[in-house]
Amino acid sequence: MAAINDMTVGSPTRGILRFALPLILGYILQQMYLIIDAAIVGRWIGVGALAAVGASSSIMFLIMGFCNGSCAGFAIPVAQAFGAKDFPKMRSYVANALRIGVVFAVVITIVSCMLCDRVLVLVNTPADIYRDAYTFLFMQFLAIPFTIGYNLLAGFLRALGDSKHPFFFLIFSSVVNIVLDVLLILVCGLGVFGAGLATLLSQLFSCILCGWYIVGRVKILIPKGSERTFDNKRISILLNNGVPMGLQFSITGIGIIMLQSANNALGTTCVAAFTASMRIKYLFTCVFENIGLAMATYCGQNIGARDTARVRRGIFAAMRIMLVYFVLTVALIYPFADEMMELFVDSGEQEVITNAAMFMRITNYFYPALGLLTILRYGIQGLGYSNLSMLSGVMEMVARIGVSLWLVPALGFLGVCYGDPVAWVAADVFLVPAMFFLYRHLKRKIEAARA
Repeated sequence: MAAINDMTVGSPTRGILRFALPLILGYILQQMYLIIDAAIVGRWIGVGALAAVGASSSIMFLIMGFCNGSCAGFAIPVAQAFGAKDFPKMRSYVANALRIGVVFAVVITIVSCMLCDRVLVLVNTPADIYRDAYTFLFMQFLAIPFTIGYNLLAGFLRALGDSKHPFFFLIFSSVVNIVLDVLLILVCGLGVFGAGLATLLSQLFSCILCGWYIVGRVKILIPKGSERTFDNKRISILLNNGVPMGLQFSITGIGIIMLQSANNALGTTCVAAFTASMRIKYLFTCVFENIGLAMATYCGQNIGARDTARVRRGIFAAMRIMLVYFVLTVALIYPFADEMMELFVDSGEQEVITNAAMFMRITNYFYPALGLLTILRYGIQGLGYSNLSMLSGVMEMVARIGVSLWLVPALGFLGVCYGDPVAWVAADVFLVPAMFFLYRHLKRKIEAARA
């Protein structure tokens, strides 16, 4: 039986940390793989290959963000049913979410592979890295079914408060990825194709492991009898939670595509600097993302238990955790940003290093805005209002488009550095009052139902 974490009881801070820490460790490990992958590509193949791997990162954020966001949204009704202790309903949601996941995997993979060439043109991919960029992106698209499979199954486990086992599977996946990188790139000399193939195979292994564990150890999630029946109402609820959550990432991704397109137009050096800095940025910001994921499950379980006071305590507990972590990031990024960038390129590539380090320091100053964004956005999603949280993605998109159209042409790479901070602040301007009014609405609604 899985290590279920009932977040409707006990200390909110301990519950959130207990859930978030395995997620954070897992994603740090995953980002460490991406850093090692980029370091191998950048140092052993070249700056051009590093740029090719990163040239399509915004496209991957758009598509994989939709897939991962949708899977996280599908887990919210499962978490709410678990919080209400309605296990047959929970298993019915699992069965119908699997149906949706299969359809999504087939359709998104086919469409993405067909449009691979066009999207690289869309983001102004430099001609000298186009071929490698196409190869890497196509391999990433082929891995979409396995990515959806893992995120959907891991989402079910996290809905029960079990974030440890998805973490273990990520460890295995990341180790496999690193080993395959060394074998396929350095030993077999497959270059960028080897990097893409390594990612695909590691995603396949993590999906298989997650499914094997649920079938063998988490019987409470296995639908049986009438719970397996197609349920149009449950499908509708799952889509109402998952699709807006996925679209939120995709809408945000449109802004990122615009920003990367503007950056790509600045040349291969800026593309390489953007790629290197984004690898390190994701290593640090994944902590905020996973505190947010913890809040989605926390709020989902507690609104299922109809405890709004506990939801409020959890939000403030998450904010305190976020601020402590922010102080740690400043102590690491500000003095050592240049040295971090030398992981990816030779010290002689001074322009790449300088630009990438500047990007890291500027975005670091705005991490509290990102932390607030993830806590409130995922909290709202956990409460069952994914459509509302999606609007924050619209705010991010508009802000990034504005930066791409005006700041980047005026300031060059310095304008690119302000793309994320401006977007985070814009989203917070919407999310803070949205959470305030939503909390008051739910509190009155639950109090009226009890009266």
